[in-house]
Amino acid sequence: MAKIILTGDRPTGRLHIGHYVGSLRERVKLQNSGEFDKIFIMIADAQALTDNADNPEKVRQNIIEVALDYLACGLDPEKSIIFIQSQIPQLCELSFYYMNLVTVSRLQRNPTVKAEIQARNFEASIPVGFFTYPISQAADITAFQATTVPVGEDQMPMIEQTREIVRKFNITYGEALTEPDILLPSNEACLRLPGLDGKAKMSKSLDNCIYLSETADEIKKKVMNMYTDPEHIRVADPGKIEGNTVFTYLDAFCQPEHFSKYLPDYNNLDELKAHYQRGGLGDVKVKKFLYAILMEYLEPIKKRRTEFEKDIPAVYKMLQEGTRKAEAVAAQTLAAVKDAMRINYFDDAALIAEQAKKFQNK
Repeated sequence: MAKIILTGDRPTGRLHIGHYVGSLRERVKLQNSGEFDKIFIMIADAQALTDNADNPEKVRQNIIEVALDYLACGLDPEKSIIFIQSQIPQLCELSFYYMNLVTVSRLQRNPTVKAEIQARNFEASIPVGFFTYPISQAADITAFQATTVPVGEDQMPMIEQTREIVRKFNITYGEALTEPDILLPSNEACLRLPGLDGKAKMSKSLDNCIYLSETADEIKKKVMNMYTDPEHIRVADPGKIEGNTVFTYLDAFCQPEHFSKYLPDYNNLDELKAHYQRGGLGDVKVKKFLYAILMEYLEPIKKRRTEFEKDIPAVYKMLQEGTRKAEAVAAQTLAAVKDAMRINYFDDAALIAEQAKKFQNK
């Protein structure tokens, strides 16, 4: 069986470092590993419209922002198929068929859906499109026969629902769909990078994130204002690393070689943490260290993005070509699904001959 990846992002704004450590960095590694036969990367604009239906221009304008961030991070259209979700009509048709395989109560029990509904204050009035987006996501994944879906741990219930739909379909109609496996980030700190303010999740709406395309001055200002240990008032005070956002980010980004470059007084992160915990190490010094590390990652990304920004028509052409390739694959899957469901009326020569013979013999 071919090894195929499907992953993507909602175009609701520029991508931030939470996206980078949670998915983008890993996608580039997977793309360049040679282990996968195909990699599909989707800009999920249709999904973004489920809670931005009154502001489609926001989604429209951010298509190019996401595409630029993809290219700047190293995603290569020669190796990965980058496409726009809404331009693949087969996904809507697959969603329609899958809706018959999922109950309302099962959707209501999905932890990710429940959390997202609460976060968006949809409890009183849930848009149907938003409520059913686990089904749409199953269509996205199965349309490309994805075997692997790299996501954060908060998306695990969504992938499990896709697996349930695949099993139900294959049992009911016959083997036509591939059941995907989930791939989590290898670094535990990358599973769910917190916001700069210490809140549980980095979020554009909360303005507690660092964007990949921000200037050095903007990033420095945000790092120096990051949440640490509120009880670590004086340098001599012992500090806590648990719940300390700066150290969580160091867990996600710091490598052993960074100490010889930027903080040679320490050999590794464990030594730095131990000094902070016993007292005598100020927040400013640790934040400057984090800033230096972040800029090592982000400066090359920003430089590449600036180059791609010089030819926006070429970026749209890349998206159009990727979408064309993706639609061809989705069309094959839809044909297999309709064949399994016995609704391929015009393609079934045996059915037509059988019906003709039946009525000729009347």
